[in-house]
Amino acid sequence: MTEAVAPSAITPRGLELGGSAPDDFDAVAMARATLRKARIAALATLDPMSGFPLATLTNIATDVDGSPLFLASKLSLHTRNIEADPRVSVLVSSLGKGDPLANSARLSVVGRAERCADENARRRFLARHPKAKLYADFPDFSLFRLSVQGFHPNGGFARAGEIAVGAVLLDLAGCEALIAAEDDAIAHMNEDHAEALSLYATKLLGLPEGRWKVTGLDPEGLDLICGDENGRLVFPSRVTEPAGLRHVLVALAQEARARG
Repeated sequence: MTEAVAPSAITPRGLELGGSAPDDFDAVAMARATLRKARIAALATLDPMSGFPLATLTNIATDVDGSPLFLASKLSLHTRNIEADPRVSVLVSSLGKGDPLANSARLSVVGRAERCADENARRRFLARHPKAKLYADFPDFSLFRLSVQGFHPNGGFARAGEIAVGAVLLDLAGCEALIAAEDDAIAHMNEDHAEALSLYATKLLGLPEGRWKVTGLDPEGLDLICGDENGRLVFPSRVTEPAGLRHVLVALAQEARARG
């Protein structure tokens, strides 16, 4: 069977028209935002008996670099399929008003599903999906991480493209101190800085008021949730260590307060 080849460069194109995408279509920014904000995804696996794809629905989160994470039971058909052939794709979308094909950003990600034993990845997934704590420790459940081989973003009519994997996933070189401090930093923000988190969500992101919490952080931003709502706070500059994180968060809180 022919392997899918990941694109080697950013090549946005207007698929519906056969021409170029609009100048205001930032395929990389759209892909990153859509992936980080997604909480559910359509998961497509290959049936080993028929060869046909099977599409199912799954909860999703992202690892620090942006790689998709999902939890699956070995009792499910898609896990059986993954064990036979790890090639999968996931589709995530940020549904808006009106025609979803014209107005909604969506992103297809292709790659290989690999079991993931990383504790920080597990924490990130469970922070994104707290109810999964009820069954995540069952012996038939495993956390999977998608080893990405390609991205295909689509922002609506004439806004489609292909993106190099390295243009979307983050290079974490030099960010070891930040990654090591992630758990403590998140706990500190959630326990001691609820007001700042609310300001980020309501004043900077235009989201409704509520008890906002951080589920993950990375060099480019914070992932926030409040019930069924979620948001992505993008930093004004890349952060690589805890001191820089504190500086950026203080500055963003001041900006949010200034907006009244």
